[in-house]
Amino acid sequence: MPGIKSVEVMPAPQLFLERTSCAYSSHCDRSFGTFYSFTAASATAEAFGNMVRNQGGEVILQHWLTLLSGLVESLFFTGIAYGWASLVFVLKADGYFAAYCTNATRNEDYAVYTDCSGQDEHFSQVLSVASIATTILRFPIGYVFDRCGTAVTRIVAISLYTTGTLLITLSNADTSVLLYPALSSLIIAGMMLYITNVQVGNLFHSYRSTTITIYNGAFESSAAVCLIIKLLYERGVSLHTSFLFLTLCNIIHCVRTIFLMPRRHIPYPLPETFTYGVSCTVQKRKRRREENDTVQTFKEGDAEKTEKDEKATFRSCVFSWLFFCHLVWVVTIILSQFIFLANVNPMLSRLADEDQTVVSHYTNAFAITQLCGVLFAPLSGLLMDRHKHRPLAPGETSREADLRSAPLALFLSCLLCFFFCVCFTCPVLPLQYVTFILQVFSSSFFYGLHQAFISIAFPASHFGKMSGMAMSLSALVLLLQFPLLHLIQNQLRGDPLYVNIGITVVSLLAFIHPVQVSLYCRELAKQRQISQLTQLTSLRSSDHEAVPLSSLRGKDEAGTSNHLQLGVCLT
Repeated sequence: MPGIKSVEVMPAPQLFLERTSCAYSSHCDRSFGTFYSFTAASATAEAFGNMVRNQGGEVILQHWLTLLSGLVESLFFTGIAYGWASLVFVLKADGYFAAYCTNATRNEDYAVYTDCSGQDEHFSQVLSVASIATTILRFPIGYVFDRCGTAVTRIVAISLYTTGTLLITLSNADTSVLLYPALSSLIIAGMMLYITNVQVGNLFHSYRSTTITIYNGAFESSAAVCLIIKLLYERGVSLHTSFLFLTLCNIIHCVRTIFLMPRRHIPYPLPETFTYGVSCTVQKRKRRREENDTVQTFKEGDAEKTEKDEKATFRSCVFSWLFFCHLVWVVTIILSQFIFLANVNPMLSRLADEDQTVVSHYTNAFAITQLCGVLFAPLSGLLMDRHKHRPLAPGETSREADLRSAPLALFLSCLLCFFFCVCFTCPVLPLQYVTFILQVFSSSFFYGLHQAFISIAFPASHFGKMSGMAMSLSALVLLLQFPLLHLIQNQLRGDPLYVNIGITVVSLLAFIHPVQVSLYCRELAKQRQISQLTQLTSLRSSDHEAVPLSSLRGKDEAGTSNHLQLGVCLT
C-alpha cells in the first residue's frame, strides 16, 4: 500500500479504553448464565485477589474508592444504550414507529396480516445512526480528553447523558423521531464516561490491562439495565418513569467528577506523590509542591525518552503498517458486531415465526448473557499482563515485552469473532444461545484489546488521537449498514442469510493483525540481537586496539609490564 511504512514508536503511558458495544434482553434459566460463567468468574476473582495482595500495602484508600465507584458507574450507566434489543421490545409495546406497520396479503393463502418490516427497519436505523455518530466523533472525543482533561470531558458527558434520558422521558409514539438524538446522546455520553474511567488502570501498574478490561466488561454488562427496564415495564412501571430515575442518577457522576477523579489525567507510570480530587487548602499547597518536585524529576530523567517520543510524529504513526493492520482488525470486528446487533430482533422474530413469547425469552437470554460480560472481560487483560511478573530479556524494552504478549490475545479475539459470525449465520433458533455467548466473549476481547494495544504501540502524546482515528475511520465502513439493511428488508425479504455469509468471510481479514504483530516482534528481537552482537564486536575491537597503546605507555612512561597493562584494558 503506497505511503505506508514501518515505524518505530514509543509506548504510551496513558490508557483509557473506548468502546462501542451492544446488549440485549430476555428471560432465561438462571442455570444458563451460571453454566458458562463459572470459569470466568474464578479468573476475575483471582485477578482482584492478586491486586489486593500485591498492591494493598501501597495503594491508598482513595485509589480503591475510585476503582470501585468507577466500576459501579460503568456497570449501571455507561453502556445502557446497547441494550437496544430489550428496549425495542418495550418501545414496540408503546407504539413507537407503529405508523410504519401496514396490512399486507400473503401470496400463499391470500391471508391478510400486519407487515411491520418498516417499523423494524426504523428501529435498526436508530441504532445504526447512533453507532456511526459515536465512531465518527471518537477522534474529537479523544482530542478533547487529551487536550482538556478528565473534568471537562466528564462535564460534557453528563450533559449529553441528561439530554438523552430526558428526550426518551418526554417522547411518545407521536414523537418517535426523538429516539434518534436520544440514543445517539446516550451512546456518546457513555463512551466519554468510559474513556475517563479506564485511565484508573494507571493506578495499578502490574494489573493495568486487567483493570481496563474489567471496566470494559462492566461497560458491556450495563446494557442489561435495559432488561431491568423491560422487566419493570411488564410489572407496570412505565418507560418514562424508568428514564426519569436514570436522569436523577446524574448526581453519582457529578460526585465522582468532583471527589474521585483528576482534573487532568492519571499519569503512567504513577508518581509516588500523585494526588487528585477535592482536598483542603493546606493539603493542596503541599501536594502542589510535591507535584512540582516530581515533575522536575521526571523532566530531567525522561529527557532522552521525550526526545525519542517526539521523533514518532502523528503522521508517521497513522501511515505505519502497525496501525493499518490494527485498523483492518477494528473494522472487520466492529462491522460483524453491529450487523448482528441491528438485526437481532428481526432475526429472532423470523426464526420464532413471530411468536412474541419465544422472542421475549431469547431477548432476555441475550440480556442475561450480556450481564456476564464483566466476568469474561478480564481474561484478555490477564493474557496481556501475564509477562509483567517475569524478568525482561537482556536488552529488551518493556514496550517490546508488551507487544510480544499481544499476538495470542489478538488471535483469540479473531477466532471468537469468526465462530460468532458462523453461529449467527446458521438459521437455527436454539443455536442462538451459543451466538449470544460468543458475542459477549468477542466484544469483551475486542474493546479491551483495542485500547490496550494502542497504548502499547504508540506514543502517549498521540494516544487519544490514534484511538479515536481508528474508530472514526471504521465509521466509514459502518455506513455499509444502511444499504445492507435495505437489502435485507427489501430484496432478501427479511432473510439475512447471504449477507451474514459475506460478513463471515470478511471476518477472516482480522487474522492479518496478530500475524503482522508477531512478525513485527520477531523483527524487533532480531534487531536487538544484531545490536547486542555489534556492541560486543565493537567492545572486543576496542580492547585489542587498546593493548599495544597501553603496553607502549607502560614501557615508555612507567616501565610496567605488558601483561599488567593488558589485564587492566581487558578489565
